Amino acid sequence: MQSLTHALRTTTFAAALIIASVAPSLAQRDASPVPGSELSNAEVQNMVRQILQVGTLERNGLMAHLVDRGNTDVVPALIQSLRFLRHDPWTITGALDSLTGTSNGTSWNKWMLWQEGRPDIVPFDGFDAFKSWVYSNIDPNLGAFFYAGIPHTIRLEEITWGGVVKDGIPALVNPKLITPAEADYITADELVFGIEINGDTRAYPLRMMDWHEMFNDVIGGIPVALAYCTLCGSGILFETDVAGRDAPFEFGSSGFLYRSNKLMFDRETNTLWNQFTGKPVAGKLVGSGIELRVRPVAITSWAKWHARHPDTKVLSLDTGYDRDYTPGKPYAAYFDSPDLMFPARVHDTRLAAKDYVFALRMGDAEKAWALNLFDDTPVLNDTIDGRAIVLVGDPSSRTVRAYETGGREFSASAGNPDDLVTVDGSWRITEDALVAAGGETLARLPGHIAYWFAWQNFRPEAETRFE
Repeated sequence: MQSLTHALRTTTFAAALIIASVAPSLAQRDASPVPGSELSNAEVQNMVRQILQVGTLERNGLMAHLVDRGNTDVVPALIQSLRFLRHDPWTITGALDSLTGTSNGTSWNKWMLWQEGRPDIVPFDGFDAFKSWVYSNIDPNLGAFFYAGIPHTIRLEEITWGGVVKDGIPALVNPKLITPAEADYITADELVFGIEINGDTRAYPLRMMDWHEMFNDVIGGIPVALAYCTLCGSGILFETDVAGRDAPFEFGSSGFLYRSNKLMFDRETNTLWNQFTGKPVAGKLVGSGIELRVRPVAITSWAKWHARHPDTKVLSLDTGYDRDYTPGKPYAAYFDSPDLMFPARVHDTRLAAKDYVFALRMGDAEKAWALNLFDDTPVLNDTIDGRAIVLVGDPSSRTVRAYETGGREFSASAGNPDDLVTVDGSWRITEDALVAAGGETLARLPGHIAYWFAWQNFRPEAETRFE
């Protein structure tokens, strides 16, 4: 089976051919002339659609009209079109150079990064319908994510296509689980997402989640979804049962990205959600006030998880999908590279873009720690929003767990790696809490691992500890 990276490139090229071959379908609604130009808004919408439908000579004429008009509101549509005209980009990039006074050559990636830094460039009225039209010509299900007047909290022009169709990366729904004895496919050192809720303990190997990036399940009686963005290195466990709703949300992968972060969607309303924030960002649920609750999840080695939880359930290879579940198969090259696959700016260079951080998510109180802090010590005592906490980490397996401390100062146990010690005795580390010999507990806090570029992009206001 070809690698996922190769599949993305192949699908993108095929989409360019599809768009270039569609028959003209021009909007004809009435609109007032655009200020400072002789073109109406409807005419502008028609012209940007024709960019993807005509030959080079006609496209040159369209570009000349748009440049003469002198309004940068068409720039987002030109950048969008550049993605699908890589065999003939010069007419578009010439117009972009003239309208913006800058030059990024023929690189769609560079133009996207430039656009991210220019929130003052606002698309023309009807850009949402244009975006729907573009992606409807690839797949109607992709186009359906956008429509005229769609409410949104992120810039539509920064939403880009990952190269796969809706559900092209298929989510698992209540997947089959097996016992450790039956899970003879898994090796000791490979990584799993380890979850325990109300005594129900599960292991979901990354080798399989790399292909699916999402599961919807019920663990310990709690409906949850693991939203795993392979591109930004973050697997976040969300509760999907929201107060006031009759049923839990069920999520899938839309095929779209925002700043190299996957946009998931809920099957009830087809709203796009930011995987990193757990909030709806484009569609019917924008403005609903819904934000999914984050629950603790640990990445750890199978050997360590099984030792802690000998009765754990494990995801079966029998997922209902034909995939090569060899560890690292779809994304090994990406994981081993310092580069991003899709455009996203890295504003803060104190860490490399794909260095790992552990992010603690407690409602309005959020904070991250560079994973390399645990190179010298497995235990960090710190605070978040004035509350004393302790973090226990192992950078070799990207494992971090965080707990309240009640003001105590903890250190590692010399005798048992599963214990912490303080001046008043030993505390056992569990998935739910730190547990004292006398039964006192200190609650675990919700957090997850992520690449640095994603954390600083989506939580720029949050504190990060580097040393």
